Amino acid sequence: MDSNGRGEFEAIERVRRLLPAPPQGHTWIGDDAAVVVAGGSEMVLTADAVVAGVHADLSLVGLDDLGWKAVAVSVSDVAAMGASPSHALLTVTGPPDVDLDLLYRGVAEAAETYSCPVVGGDLAGGAQLVVSVFVTGTVDAGGPVLRSGACDGDSVYVTGPLGSSAAGLRLLQAGAVSEGHPCVLAHRRPRARVAEGQVARSAGATSLIDVSDGLAADVGHLADASGVGVVIEHVPVADGASVDEALGGGEDYELVFTAPEGSPVRAAFTEAGLRPPIRIGRCTSDAGMLRLGDEPLPRTGWEHAWQ
Repeated sequence: MDSNGRGEFEAIERVRRLLPAPPQGHTWIGDDAAVVVAGGSEMVLTADAVVAGVHADLSLVGLDDLGWKAVAVSVSDVAAMGASPSHALLTVTGPPDVDLDLLYRGVAEAAETYSCPVVGGDLAGGAQLVVSVFVTGTVDAGGPVLRSGACDGDSVYVTGPLGSSAAGLRLLQAGAVSEGHPCVLAHRRPRARVAEGQVARSAGATSLIDVSDGLAADVGHLADASGVGVVIEHVPVADGASVDEALGGGEDYELVFTAPEGSPVRAAFTEAGLRPPIRIGRCTSDAGMLRLGDEPLPRTGWEHAWQ
């Protein structure tokens, strides 16, 4: 997916300036999820919305797919902190003829997959179908991994090849592929990498982010938050996808993380029975420098348009 408009990230920054700053030890706007301290323990909080016609074309995917996606994308934000999802609240706004049974079938399947039960929410009438999900999460001793911890010399990793969701959308639009094609499945039912986030955190990851807007955009978010530059040396492209889809397609929900050179991250993933992460580049001290090999990293990816 791509957007001709630009302004979402600037709008988020404007909103952040309008709201109170967090107290010491809390993380509010600006990361994949918020981190608050309650009763002496850190809790991860996140919310996301899936809008029919924007995040899902219901002529190509089912309502159950939209329900799955709504839960999975919020769980992915928790995974991008190295945390475990706990509970979800879900609000559905839409016209009265929406098939709630089918929608909630997908919701329930995702909630069961990620051990994140839906414990409440709201139903409201409206012209457009919007599913909003709020998820809480917990994190073990040591705290969550933020976007802002990458350091000069750190290696940059991704938990899997990229571009499959965008390729799946392209194939569905062309009408020339089966429902069971891996790229189509990646688009219909994105996977939150919860175990990968936890292992990356325990293995010494210094920063984490999920690939929702596209590799190029999300590496940029991580670099900005950490005050480092990033050189991408290798783009792992999923079978059936293109380099452009891997860089800017978005909605892969793989995790990008950084770790000091020599950290035992690959061994930790293998020991946990997970695919080894793929080293794709390195961080530099040149804040703001984003490169793909010897060239500037393309400015591509998803961004909602706001004034």
